[in-house]
Amino acid sequence: MKRDRYIALVLLAAGASALWARKHEKAPKVEKPEKPWVIGPFVRPAEGNPVIAPQPDAVFTDPIEKTPVHWEALHTFNPAAVVRDGKVYVLYRAEDDSGTMAIGGHTSRLGLAVSEDGIHFTRRAEPVFYPADDDQKSREWPGGVEDPRIVESPDGAYVMTYTQWNRKTYTVGVATSRDLVHWTKHGPAFAEAGEKYESLKYKSASIVTTVDKARGRLIAAKIDDRYWMYWGEGAIHIAMSDDLIHWRPLEGMEGGPVALLKARPQHFDSGFPEAGPPAVLTANGVVLIYNGRNADNKHDSDHALAPGTYAAGEALFNGDDPVRQLSQTEKPVLKPEMPYEKSGQYTAGTTFAEGLVWFHNQWFLYYGCADSLVGVATAE
Repeated sequence: MKRDRYIALVLLAAGASALWARKHEKAPKVEKPEKPWVIGPFVRPAEGNPVIAPQPDAVFTDPIEKTPVHWEALHTFNPAAVVRDGKVYVLYRAEDDSGTMAIGGHTSRLGLAVSEDGIHFTRRAEPVFYPADDDQKSREWPGGVEDPRIVESPDGAYVMTYTQWNRKTYTVGVATSRDLVHWTKHGPAFAEAGEKYESLKYKSASIVTTVDKARGRLIAAKIDDRYWMYWGEGAIHIAMSDDLIHWRPLEGMEGGPVALLKARPQHFDSGFPEAGPPAVLTANGVVLIYNGRNADNKHDSDHALAPGTYAAGEALFNGDDPVRQLSQTEKPVLKPEMPYEKSGQYTAGTTFAEGLVWFHNQWFLYYGCADSLVGVATAE
């Protein structure tokens, strides 16, 4: 009874917040980007948000327990996005109503939704990626698969990084697909990087892309004849790969991963930074959109945001040397402002950016709202 009541309250609050926002809330004021290299400013569309919300009636037969589960009953959030056949495809994290009523206490699976305009989506009835009786079960069960990022490789395949969570430890997993529905799991990203990484807890991986003018969308990009990936929560590091599947972290003189971005007192990322959607190689350099957590204590936090708030910022790295930082935004480019971005299972407020596409000659940024819903913002 407690669980049913919790689900009802969550859905009621989310629906009421979204409806109220559409009818009464004025769109946040659009500000010019503080730096010329920034992707943005981002604007929420006049209607359509949140673009994906829970569907309590959706049922899926779990391949491990062999029983029906309401796989997206509680929350749908933290999306990846890619353009395919002239449409936007979003892979979103969906939490069922199992486990404990706490963040990370449910089982997560990935749903797939498609849109012709980037705002209005039709979703598949069942998840396309989930824990199963495979060689990754010990890493993904019972917590699930979380927080995907996705890129298209030059040969047309799709490469997804995601969090493997067994409720004890977590790693970045890598999976590939040709159709976004059928996936091959390749295990942890650093599985071949050495013994020191076997027990490392790591998440949030952003592979560098660039706008392919011929195809009109983002494609994974090589710099100095290799692929690059920004990764990490707490500090943002970087790794290299020859094939987009097996990755090697760049290490410093002391033998540990080099930290490129760290927490900044009195800033929106005063708690810590965390890698966001795929980075973009532009004429100005590599632009990384990342998520910053505001510190909990008043001394270190950005007083313009509530303690614990997640907001998105951007950093610029050298286009020939993606390790070398050139610039960074002082203020967030997207922060919680709408009611549905401040209500849900993370009430401090979250605009957690994970999906970025170049579509119809503009940017579409997909983000998690308070760990409960999926939102979108656009930029010319």
